[in-house]
Amino acid sequence: MNQRISPLDDGVLGPDPIRQFEDWYRIAVDAGLKQPDAMTLATATKEGMPSARTVLLKEVTHRGFVFYSNYRSRKGKELAENPFAALVLHWVELDRAVRVEGPVTMLTAEESDAYFSSRPREGQLSSLASHQGEVVPDRRTVDFRFDEVAKKYEGKNIPRPRHWGGYRLSPERIEFWQHRFARMNDRILYTRKAGDRWLIQRISP
Repeated sequence: MNQRISPLDDGVLGPDPIRQFEDWYRIAVDAGLKQPDAMTLATATKEGMPSARTVLLKEVTHRGFVFYSNYRSRKGKELAENPFAALVLHWVELDRAVRVEGPVTMLTAEESDAYFSSRPREGQLSSLASHQGEVVPDRRTVDFRFDEVAKKYEGKNIPRPRHWGGYRLSPERIEFWQHRFARMNDRILYTRKAGDRWLIQRISP
């Protein structure tokens, strides 16, 4: 894919990083990229041992970046004891990436219920059937659990499990990265100041 992207000359990006993210995200969607909402989520234990995995971005507002998970998973346990995280969305075909850092809070039960009810039925069933991160003896165990839950709720509404729901990362730093010749890449960093004001700085590649 040869999507032409303008360089990030000084003054090209706007004063609001959320609006800027929405613009970049829209370009990624319009370019037909596969899963432009896929992002790496990095968390850490209270001792600082890191881990990372891919999750899907479900909502972006000025309140933050929203994703969903099993609260009993490794990331759920780490966020419970160390509620800070980092996100990276890397759109390789566009030579662009966005890095986001900040504190994470759980969504309300009502917010998680509303999203869960909008999921495809298979996704609802998997949230109930999956014991995310648990060691299992074989694939048959995984499939059996799914079939068992599907049979239990056949013809019925599926309730959101209490151990599954949403998180919101409230950004304190957002960096927009764009590839340039000879790896002299553009990096524009937004750092949150008091209120909704942002300090905008260019940083060295």
